Amino acid sequence: MDPLYVKVHPRDNVAIIVNPGGLAAGVCFSDGLALREDTPQAHKVTLKDLAEGEAILRYGQVIGHARRALAAGSWVREDLVAMPSAPNLDELPLATEVPASLPPLEGYRFDGFLNPDGSAGTKNILGITTTVQCVAPTVDYAVRRIKAELLPRYSNVDDAVAITHTYGCGVAIDAPGAAVPIATLGHISRHANIANSPLVVSLGCEKMQPGRLLPIDPAFPVFDYTPDLIRLQDELGFAETIAAIMRAAERRLEVLNRRQRQSLPASQLIVGLQCGGSDAFSGVTCNPAVGYAADLLVRAGATVMFSEVTEVRDAIHLLTPRCATPEVARDLIREMRWYDEYLARGYADRSANTTPGNKRGGLVNIVEKSLGSIAKSGTSAIHSVAAQGQKVTAKGLVFAATPASDFICGTQQLASMNLHIFTTGEGTPYGLALAPVIKVSSRTTLAERWPDLIDLDAGRIATGEATIESVGWDLFHLILEIASGRKKTWADHWGLHNALVPFNPGPVT
Repeated sequence: MDPLYVKVHPRDNVAIIVNPGGLAAGVCFSDGLALREDTPQAHKVTLKDLAEGEAILRYGQVIGHARRALAAGSWVREDLVAMPSAPNLDELPLATEVPASLPPLEGYRFDGFLNPDGSAGTKNILGITTTVQCVAPTVDYAVRRIKAELLPRYSNVDDAVAITHTYGCGVAIDAPGAAVPIATLGHISRHANIANSPLVVSLGCEKMQPGRLLPIDPAFPVFDYTPDLIRLQDELGFAETIAAIMRAAERRLEVLNRRQRQSLPASQLIVGLQCGGSDAFSGVTCNPAVGYAADLLVRAGATVMFSEVTEVRDAIHLLTPRCATPEVARDLIREMRWYDEYLARGYADRSANTTPGNKRGGLVNIVEKSLGSIAKSGTSAIHSVAAQGQKVTAKGLVFAATPASDFICGTQQLASMNLHIFTTGEGTPYGLALAPVIKVSSRTTLAERWPDLIDLDAGRIATGEATIESVGWDLFHLILEIASGRKKTWADHWGLHNALVPFNPGPVT
C-alpha cells in the first residue's frame, strides 16, 4: 500500500495514518508531505506548520492547542495537545439547524415476535429476573438445568437467561438516585425479547422487593406474583428451590413455545448504538457507517438511540442545533448538566474517560473521541431525550442518557432496545444475552485478526474499497437478517454475554 492518510474536513490541519503498522520517518505522501518521525497507524500528523498555542483541527473542530511549535509532518501525541474547555451549556444554539425529514423508506420488514403490548421481540427467550444479587448463583444453577433438561423440548424458544445484577440490597433504596437502577432493571425484566413477562426469583428480605421492581403499571399487563414468584426464604432447602424454579420455567416455556415469528415492519425495531475500544478511525469509518444506517432506520420508522453522555459532551454544540424543538434541546442540555454535576461530586471530570486503548489507537483526548462518537447519530433530527433509567418510547432518533462505560451503557440501553450495534477500533468480545449485539470494526486489521468476533468490517472505507453509504446499507440489511433470526452475531454464536451492570448514582449503605 502506498503511504496514505485520511483528512476528514477541509479545515483540518491534521490527518491520521491509514497504513497498517504505521509509517517510518522520511516517508513521503503523494502531496509531498514528509513524516518527521515514525508514526503509528491511526495517529495524527500535522499537515502544516503549527505555532505554539495554535488550534489543532480535526472534523473541522478544535480538539486542542499545540503545546509547542510543530513542523509539518510531526506526530501529534497526547502530551503535545492542551485540551480545550467544554462547550458552555448556557450558550448553545437551540434547534437552529433542524434537519429536514428524509424521504420515508418503505417496504423493509423483519421476522419478529409480536407481544401483547405491541412491542416486538428479535428473540424468544425465557427470562428469569432477580430482585437481589444474593440469589444470582441459585438462578444461574437453575438456568443451567433448564438449558440441559427442559429447553431441548421447546424448539421455538431461543434461550433461557438469568437476569442477574449487582443491585437490590445494601443501598439507600429511597434515595433519589435509586430510581435509576430500579427503573432500568424493571424495564429489562419486561423486555420485549422475553415477551414482557419474566419469572421472578426473590430472596425475601432484600430492599428491592418484587413489588418495587415490577410495580403494577397501566402500560403493562398486571403482574401476577402468585404463580411466577419464587422466594428463596419461603422454600425448604436448595433442592426444592431449584425444583420450584424448574416447575415455573416449564409452565412459561409451554407458553413461549407457541410463539412464532411473523413479518413485521422495520418500524418495530428499537436499535441502541454504542462504541467501545474506540480509536482515531472510529469517527472516520465505523461510526459514520452506523450513522448512515441509523438514518435508514429512522426513514423506515424505527427508533434509534445513541447515548454515552461523556462521549457527546464536547460535541454538544453540534447536537443542540439538530434537535427538533428548543424543548428537546433543553432536555439534552439538562442531561449534560446533570452528568457534569455528578462527575464534580466525585472530584472527576470528562478527561477521565479516555482509556489507554483509546490513546494507543490515536485519540489524544475526550474532545477528539466525542467528535468521532457522535457520527453514530447520523444526520436526522433528534426528536426526544430520555433521562437516566427512563424507557425510550419515541420514534426516530433519540438521545438516551447513560454513562459511557460499555457495560453500564449497554445495561441501560437494554431497558429499551431489541437490537444493539457496537462499534470498536481496539476490539472487544462484548455481548448481551437478551439482545443481539452486532460488532462493527473501525479497521480491517481488527476484522482480519478477529474474524470470528467482528460481524462487519467498516475499515474498508479508509482505504477506498468501500464507502460510508455502501457499508451503511450492508449494516442495515444485516440488522434485518439478525433481527429475523436468519443470521447470528458472533457474540451469540459463542455465547459471549456480559453481566448486567445497572448504574447506581445513589448512596450505598
